[in-house]
Amino acid sequence: MFDFLDSGQYDLLGAFWVTAKLALYSAIGSLIWGTALAAMRVSPVPLMRGFGTTYVNLVRNTPLTVVIVACSFGLDQTLNITLGADRSEDIGFRLAILGLIAYTGTFVCEALRSGINTVPPGQAEAARALGLNFIQVLTLVVLPQAFRAAVTPLANVLIALTKNTTVAAAIGAAEAAVLMKEMIENEADALFAVFAVFAFGFIVLTLPTGLFLGWAAKRLAVKR
Repeated sequence: MFDFLDSGQYDLLGAFWVTAKLALYSAIGSLIWGTALAAMRVSPVPLMRGFGTTYVNLVRNTPLTVVIVACSFGLDQTLNITLGADRSEDIGFRLAILGLIAYTGTFVCEALRSGINTVPPGQAEAARALGLNFIQVLTLVVLPQAFRAAVTPLANVLIALTKNTTVAAAIGAAEAAVLMKEMIENEADALFAVFAVFAFGFIVLTLPTGLFLGWAAKRLAVKR
């Protein structure tokens, strides 16, 4: 049933390596962008709050496929922005990361905002009474506690991000979903085996992340 794995025709490890890199780079970018959005949403500046709220509500409710394809058509094919890449596969890979960051950052923002809401308001008021400005209060007092409180929802976001990397196939990024499509077309008599292999591959990618972050959530939980 699994004879197609021994033929050497399919670079299964290479495809999942691309998926892992997509997930890793997008996760790092999403955490940074999501933190910036969360800071905007709790900012005392109305313009920043308005931008953060509008962006999150708009992008979060837009299908990821639309976001990814818009990055490809809008940046690459319309504006000729290739993010420093020359080959079409590299362009698709980098644009997929950009699209995943733009989309997943909104969910990171909301997870962090839920963590911010767990911080007692008196702590921020005490920090302001000591003369700290908004940025100092946010970075020194609020966000460290918010990240600890939001580990579990952030874990769910990162696991969903790993599975969402399959959407990158829509713009030609050579990740696991592209190879799975090719294998389904070529191995019609072993469809169950193909699905089983890729399901197992994604379990290997996501399960350790979930277990580690679940452990970290218990270790870092804020005792009140």
